[in-house]
Amino acid sequence: MADIENTLKPFYHRALEVEERLSRLEAALISKKDTGNEEHLKVVNDLQSKLKEATTDLISEKKKAQKLAVENEKLKYRIIHLLQSLKDADLKLERVTAREQLETLKLQDS
Repeated sequence: MADIENTLKPFYHRALEVEERLSRLEAALISKKDTGNEEHLKVVNDLQSKLKEATTDLISEKKKAQKLAVENEKLKYRIIHLLQSLKDADLKLERVTAREQLETLKLQDS
């Protein structure tokens, strides 16, 4: 029995060393996972905050675009009416000019 124990003693010793090494490796892996998770969480949080900012900016820009579209329609309406008023004024001017020319011709004929 003593011979077997002496023969197995190096194997037990080596098995203990392997178990200790495995424990250290597992602890290191767990701490790396925690550190990695923290880094990933920081990146995710950073990206989420940037996404929120971008969403807020997008909403703001959409509101500005809507306001500009409304203002643009108002200006188009004004331009249409100003052009119509200009055409009406040109017609009146042509009529007045035509009447004056007719009166000038009548006076010359008389």
